[in-house]
Amino acid sequence: MLNALLPICCGLDVHKRSITACLLKTSASGEPTQAMRTFGTFTPELRALAQWLQAEGCRHVAMESTGVYWKPVYNVLEPICEQLLLVNAQHIKNVPGRKTDMKDAEWIATVLQHGLVRGSFIPPQEIRELRELTRYRSTLVRERAAECNRIQKLLEHMNIKLASVATDVLGKSGQAMLKAICRGEEDTAELANLAKGRLRAKIPQLMDALQGYLTETTRWLLRQQLHRVAELDAAIAELDAKIEEVGRPFAEVLTLLDEIPGVNRRVAQILISEIGIDMSRFPTSHKLAAWAGMSPGNNESAGKKKSGKTRKGCSWLRAALVEAGWAAGKMKKGYLQAQYHRLGRRRGKKRACVAVGHSILVIAYTLIRDRKHYTDLGDDFFERHSGERLKTQLVRRLERLGYKVTVEPALTPAA
Repeated sequence: MLNALLPICCGLDVHKRSITACLLKTSASGEPTQAMRTFGTFTPELRALAQWLQAEGCRHVAMESTGVYWKPVYNVLEPICEQLLLVNAQHIKNVPGRKTDMKDAEWIATVLQHGLVRGSFIPPQEIRELRELTRYRSTLVRERAAECNRIQKLLEHMNIKLASVATDVLGKSGQAMLKAICRGEEDTAELANLAKGRLRAKIPQLMDALQGYLTETTRWLLRQQLHRVAELDAAIAELDAKIEEVGRPFAEVLTLLDEIPGVNRRVAQILISEIGIDMSRFPTSHKLAAWAGMSPGNNESAGKKKSGKTRKGCSWLRAALVEAGWAAGKMKKGYLQAQYHRLGRRRGKKRACVAVGHSILVIAYTLIRDRKHYTDLGDDFFERHSGERLKTQLVRRLERLGYKVTVEPALTPAA
């Protein structure tokens, strides 16, 4: 039997309305004892749990990550615990049979006592607050995109083909036209004349696109949808201001991350909110990439490698990194742009976005850890590092076309 590493510890089985606690103690003679208690999940009862643990001298606690129900417990116990572990439920599955809350709590305490469990990554309080803000902003941005799609669907239903002429239906010109339609304007010449900038060159096409079948009900519905988009725009603007305020202590790191191609201020804020600024929590950049779900999967059986599909990681971080990878691939030059096109030709654009997102995360890890500025390797990086192989390929291609090729080094290196 394994020796106990902790003389006293506690395992918590957390539910929505109740918490089962199992306190394990090992005496000087090695005699194990345990105590079971059940607490509610209201804050006064959680404080009673904390007082009981303090009275027993317990500073090591572990609990499963059950939805969001662990968060109130974590808030109360964090100040009093030397080690407070949030454990992935899949990592501590008990043997089948005799499934009760008390058995679950006892098992969690047992694996903690023998050092057989590792905690999930929980950032400090200030990072967690920033995370709540950035995730809520991402949710609102998605809601706005969904509402814009509903507007486009309604316009098609009304025979209005504005999207076929204007690039952005909800740009300044598009919103002005749609608001005029909501007010009851039916003259297509007057509506098209609301176009601004380069869109004014398409006024004849706009006059045709704005002819539709409008009813009072569809006007009312369009008015409600535009109002909803305006509300979301205002909410997102307020969130941006609040995120800037909360993220002010991390201004230096935000500036460093903003130098990475494809990473703007918003993506940099998401990176900090999800991984923090203390890279000692992740031994290597590859460990961080695996945690984020940005590394290839490892599935091998009987000596055969099967699917390399990426594992499920932090969905919020992954979405931001894939978006940044897509933006980096659209840059005019640079290492990340070259990597995107190099992989996109062979593996497809979606896989290329994930691979470039992985590279961005590795770069971010290094910049945050070392507090240094970004240095681009150049869009000719892969050609420089595979020059001999490229030369052989080109010679073979010319020979297949019937040429006799002799390669000699230039007197001066190519610029």
